[in-house]
Amino acid sequence: MATFMVQASYTPEALNTLIAKPQNRTVVIKKFVENLGGTLVGSWMSFGDYDVVLLVEMPNNVSAATLAIAAGGGGSLKSIKTTPLLTTEQALSALKKAGKAGYVPVGE
Repeated sequence: MATFMVQASYTPEALNTLIAKPQNRTVVIKKFVENLGGTLVGSWMSFGDYDVVLLVEMPNNVSAATLAIAAGGGGSLKSIKTTPLLTTEQALSALKKAGKAGYVPVGE
């Protein structure tokens, strides 16, 4: 399973609804992620550019994209950003592979 960080911002209307009737969205999000074959690793509220930060494990990129498309199209979010995360071992493998890839920079 691949791990993704999902950051989302609520619309002003969704925030006003949550202010009027606070609710724990984690249960809804967990079921949504599980319906796509994934696992919700963690869920946090935040402040700044994003209101919500999730860590999810998804079977593949298509499932992660489905999560973003469905949530983004639901009307409660003004933005959603999905970032694939690499383990340290995966990053080291990519670094080693990059060193042998044969890329030639511009001007060389």
